[in-house]
Amino acid sequence: MLNFARYAFILALGAVAPQAVSAAEPVKVKVFIGTMFEIGENTGDRAGEYQHWFEKYWQGAQLIAVPGALRGVHCNDDSVCGSVLGMGKVNSSASMQAILLNPHFDFSEAYYVLSGVAGTPPSRGTIADVSWATWLVDYDLGHRWAPEEGIADAPVFIPRKGYEAYRLFEMNPALVSAAVDLSNDVELQDSESAQAYRMRYPDAAAQAAPSVKTGTHMTGDTFFHGPGLSNEAQYIANLYGADDYLITEMEAAALALVINRTHGTERILSLRGAVNFDQGHPNETTQQHLDPAPGETAGGFAETVTNITLVGAPVVDAIVADWDNWRTGVPARTHN
Repeated sequence: MLNFARYAFILALGAVAPQAVSAAEPVKVKVFIGTMFEIGENTGDRAGEYQHWFEKYWQGAQLIAVPGALRGVHCNDDSVCGSVLGMGKVNSSASMQAILLNPHFDFSEAYYVLSGVAGTPPSRGTIADVSWATWLVDYDLGHRWAPEEGIADAPVFIPRKGYEAYRLFEMNPALVSAAVDLSNDVELQDSESAQAYRMRYPDAAAQAAPSVKTGTHMTGDTFFHGPGLSNEAQYIANLYGADDYLITEMEAAALALVINRTHGTERILSLRGAVNFDQGHPNETTQQHLDPAPGETAGGFAETVTNITLVGAPVVDAIVADWDNWRTGVPARTHN
């Protein structure tokens, strides 16, 4: 009886072993959505960057802990995964590296949507715009000096030699084009407060209704502000041969560098919604714009974070629904 019992026990172990092996297999990620912050809970309160994504894709999903990341990762049954990575280049890229290297996930065929809020110059964008990046540029890598220590009205920035591979990333044009095609007809939300705030600016782009745009996303750890530094961002974009500077943010170029080290940049999308202008209107100083009086802030935050998901979700859904074609690369698109 004892030997039979031992034999039965071994058989039972053998019966459950395949399940254990299967459960340990990594998640084959199709799309990873990385946001930078959430205001409170993932659902049910004021939404930050993650909440609308969470409510669309991960309601009821179990959080997968990832040592070294700011937060864990949610994944659904369609292998759409996401996380809050943290604000700033170091914070977000450390989280991204930890997630990429965690054995629970297989990112070998994954697409990335790096998603968050941002600023925009009033000459090119407006509050509640949503933008797909064509280029990611690191604003910080270089030499700078105080304007009074240089030639009057001349640039105060020189790129640092040897950083060429770290400071500039062109997004896959075919992927950006597909994202624009899939999201261009999305009806964006707006608000009366945002509409009123836009009218403080004389620029036609600033006064326009929100839309889906493309352009260069400028990544800086400094929350640079004012017309002078906005012009410097455009100068750097021109210097590097990128498209016009459209978005100021704090993470995307660093995240692209980390992803590039393991999987390249061909499947990265940077998606940003504009919640502020990068400078004050003509009748206020930069300091006044950075520290506004009560009632003087830009409206449209809630609408913008909604718009980001409205614009990004059709792309995520298209990749998942037609995965057999997307898994090997961006499929050729036909235009009517």
